[in-house]
Amino acid sequence: PDPAPPALAPLSINLDLTTACNYRCTHCIDWDMLNTRHKYREQELRDSLRLMQERGLRSVILIGGGEPTLYAHFADFVGYLKELGLQVAIVSNGSRGRVLLDAAPLLDERDWIRLSLDAGSNELFVKMHRPADPAIDLDAVCSWVPEIKRANPRVRVGFSYIITWSGASRDGNEILENVDEIEMAAARARRFGFDYIAFKPVLERQPD
Repeated sequence: PDPAPPALAPLSINLDLTTACNYRCTHCIDWDMLNTRHKYREQELRDSLRLMQERGLRSVILIGGGEPTLYAHFADFVGYLKELGLQVAIVSNGSRGRVLLDAAPLLDERDWIRLSLDAGSNELFVKMHRPADPAIDLDAVCSWVPEIKRANPRVRVGFSYIITWSGASRDGNEILENVDEIEMAAARARRFGFDYIAFKPVLERQPD
């Protein structure tokens, strides 16, 4: 028989809670896996996380593959991670501010929330992200940040800005340029009470 694996675990993992997403961003790195309906068996997922925590896991980043706040009972799941004593980070498109607000009081000073926004104006934000709900724009998303900070001043909230430029594409889809709105986005981040703004270049996957 094969030998038993060592009782080890990663210090930190990225956990894609769901493939479901309510945006249709052409610059999304997970474009080819969105809304594929893959689901975890909840108890097996929780048991696996507990086992990893017992073997050394210290932090979990709830991130892409979809929009994590679309996962059923998201705040309850965040609470479970905190019961395990884990550091928790959330990367969200910010469209479900109420869900983030419900989860915020469960977090502590080690934890953070980062919103993927990528624009300084409502107009470009909507064109880049193409939210399913027409009521969602950049103002609507950012308006939740002061409420989250009031609910829990300890948690850090970041503004993520993927820099895109003319000529970039994703699977043949042209990506809109946002270089000219960097300064506008920084001013917006300050105005709405974000703790920081992070800039990263867009990634283009090559055939190989």
